[in-house]
Amino acid sequence: MDKIELKALGKINLGLDILGRRDNGYHDVRMVMQTVFLYDRVILEKSRKPGIEIVTNLNYLPANENNIAYKAAKLLADEFRIRDGIRITLEKHIPVAAGMAGGSSNAAAVLHGMNRMYGLGLSEEGLKERGVKLGADVPYCIMRGTVLAEGIGEILTPLAPMPKCYILIAKPALSASTRIVYEKFDRLEDVRHPDIDGILAGIKSGNLRQTAAGMGNVLEQVMLPEYPVLQRIKEAMLKGGALNAMMTGSGPTMFGIFEKRSQAKTAMALIKKQNLAKQIYVTNVHRVLRRNL
Repeated sequence: MDKIELKALGKINLGLDILGRRDNGYHDVRMVMQTVFLYDRVILEKSRKPGIEIVTNLNYLPANENNIAYKAAKLLADEFRIRDGIRITLEKHIPVAAGMAGGSSNAAAVLHGMNRMYGLGLSEEGLKERGVKLGADVPYCIMRGTVLAEGIGEILTPLAPMPKCYILIAKPALSASTRIVYEKFDRLEDVRHPDIDGILAGIKSGNLRQTAAGMGNVLEQVMLPEYPVLQRIKEAMLKGGALNAMMTGSGPTMFGIFEKRSQAKTAMALIKKQNLAKQIYVTNVHRVLRRNL
């Protein structure tokens, strides 16, 4: 096999709660993660040119050793003494620096792809053990589906698949530093916590409305007051018929959960009419059926 093409799926947080801050600066979290069918195309090719080459459709992304996809390829190439040159083409569609784990998903795809292309024989656990060296979200992106993340995000518990629904994703023309968002959160005195247990109960029973009712992200208490456009996007989604709408990760991407595609399209039209988002997509959830759940 000299070439392989993969889909690197983005993620949303159905719930994001922060339980405390450790002495080393990391935060204890409790999150419900969900992959969605908004994805980057990742193409791996063996090359006669030595080394690792990154090609991307976005000129502002690093195409060198600073790209996490490059780091993923180098990690396996070094460990397994792979001598071939490797060309990695990233066709980006997931919003960048937007709380959707686009980079981590690219790294996960490279690990999966090289494992298959070179017959390395690594299990999912083996890939996750290597992925965590690249970034906290990489093991989840290897795992995919509906997952509870605890600890500093490294303790992953697979869940039953989320009930079928439609997702509207909207990223406004702004960016936010994850580090700064968490620092501002640490200074908050009165924190309202989302109902993570309610989300878990809704997923377990296959009840979409119960799942949506529990949704929440503590970091909205930092971001929404600072960026009013996020609240306006949320209101447009709810007006369009969303069961709930919230920010994913540390933002600034917002998403809404809808029972019908037509409702998601209505909300999309409202957001476009007000020119609230730079990137906007209607998609659905990636449901992973697991054994023994």
